[in-house]
Amino acid sequence: MFDKVLVANRGEIAIRVIRTLREMGIPSVAVYSDADRAALHVRMADEAYAIGPAPSAESYLVGERILEVCRKSGANAIHPGYGFLSENAGFVRACEAAGITFIGPDASAMEEMGDKTRARAKMIAAGVPVVPGAEGDTPDELLAAAGRLGYPVMLKASAGGGGKGMRLVEREEDLLGALERAQSEARSAFGDDNVYVEKAIVGPRHIEIQVLADGHGNAVHIFERDCSIQRRHQKVIEESPSPFPAVTAEKVAEMGEVAVKAAKAVDYRGAGTVEFLMDENGEFYFLEMNTRLQVEHPITELTSGLDLVREQVRIAAGVELGYGQDAIVRRGHAIECRIYAEDPASGFLPSPGTIAVLRVPAGPGVRDDSGAYEGAEVSSYYDPLVSKLCVWAATREAAVDRMRRALSEYVVAGVRTNIPFHLAVMNNSAFIAGTYDTGFIDAHKDELLTSGTTGDSATAIAVGAALAQAFEDRGQAPAAAPRQQSSNGTMSGWRLGALSRLR
Repeated sequence: MFDKVLVANRGEIAIRVIRTLREMGIPSVAVYSDADRAALHVRMADEAYAIGPAPSAESYLVGERILEVCRKSGANAIHPGYGFLSENAGFVRACEAAGITFIGPDASAMEEMGDKTRARAKMIAAGVPVVPGAEGDTPDELLAAAGRLGYPVMLKASAGGGGKGMRLVEREEDLLGALERAQSEARSAFGDDNVYVEKAIVGPRHIEIQVLADGHGNAVHIFERDCSIQRRHQKVIEESPSPFPAVTAEKVAEMGEVAVKAAKAVDYRGAGTVEFLMDENGEFYFLEMNTRLQVEHPITELTSGLDLVREQVRIAAGVELGYGQDAIVRRGHAIECRIYAEDPASGFLPSPGTIAVLRVPAGPGVRDDSGAYEGAEVSSYYDPLVSKLCVWAATREAAVDRMRRALSEYVVAGVRTNIPFHLAVMNNSAFIAGTYDTGFIDAHKDELLTSGTTGDSATAIAVGAALAQAFEDRGQAPAAAPRQQSSNGTMSGWRLGALSRLR
């Protein structure tokens, strides 16, 4: 096993990795930008080193600075988390040259799957079903390809991920404008403006399969996650198993076999996710492979009992999986809600600021992966994720009930959050029935996209805080605070104000 592991990331995922390292008895090293000097992951690691200014391009994305910290600290392995350098093949090669183990796939597998057009070609050769698509070196070639495929089509960045560089095009006359925007976004996000075109699957489910593969020829899948509830092609709610009737146990086994075949086709090593689009008839098509740990990995851990970070570390150290497909059993149902500092009513615009009050839900079957704390800054430099709130229960119905309860306990003041949005989803009849697809948010936006703390709710919080202060000044505990719910579905403003003083 490793002497010391550097975690080349920040926030909740850095903390998540550090916790497993501690359980394994492996010292951890954190890195931080100027904006993250007081971040929780810095406090939790055994050692921490500054790596530059707040912009990620000057800190977390500078591979040489990460490797310099390895030399200073004596770390002989790097866990990249997700994002930043986690899918950067050049960085993986730099690690190899420096004698540092990268906890993830090797550079060749990352390059094969990281470029979407190369990945499509590889999957076609391996017999994996893919969405019909085509490349083009010029706008005219892409126009001709789109015409052959038939509208609607989807423009996608070849080096893309996370919904960046993607545009749905309904009509031929809209393609050139959409292409310019997709290329501009791809160039900014990935430094690569290559774009290809795919036939758009109307009303699809986004189903992904978690895979693990070691360096000894063993590979398994750990069932599926349904990631269909998305905003701007970015996931916000995930669950496992999928509630979609077409995703039967037999279909999951079929998709799992295809995912394992895809991993073996590139000699993959580590944890990865093979993503599919599924149409209303249950036919599925390869979308992409993410060559890293996914944001939504906790729900797979909750239903399988596996620690995916531990498996990543063991595989990178050369240890065999030690179990086959038959040994992996899934139990119960898990749901993840990504809690962001953002305002759904304003197009999910980020809401940076200081977290003044934080009350995190707990109790049976509740897991909250977070790097937030009272007084923490939600920076405008990074993704405004506050936490990943996950629940587990024996059935989906019970899991939805548990998520409602957990969300209603969650109190965040100082920034807007999407907690009311998540509550609205949990109470939506289509979500409860499990009949949603990737167009769910647009189809139900009038019900879902309400502001987090506006109007009477904001006033109630201010009044509640003032009343709580008055009670405190008189030496009285506000124990009789009313427990009614506020109009946005979270705790009442009076109750929240009282809680904000009980610290």
